[in-house]
Amino acid sequence: MSTPDGWREEDDALVREFELESFPAAIEFVRRLADLAESEDHHPDIDIRYRRVVVRWSTHSAGGVTDRDRELAGRTAALA
Repeated sequence: MSTPDGWREEDDALVREFELESFPAAIEFVRRLADLAESEDHHPDIDIRYRRVVVRWSTHSAGGVTDRDRELAGRTAALA
């Protein structure tokens, strides 16, 4: 399966940096992402740096990227 648009595979994870218009907008994006992650019971690594948010999807039990990670990466991009 291919990597979703805007994402790259790095260290057994799908990684993408999002730049939002402000710090509050970045936090709101992370809140929406947290809601998605909780509803799917699958949680990404998230790094927040002011207006920039780096998201890493990986399935640790599978040792890397799975189809589920690819699906949730695509859904993450729609939240930004």
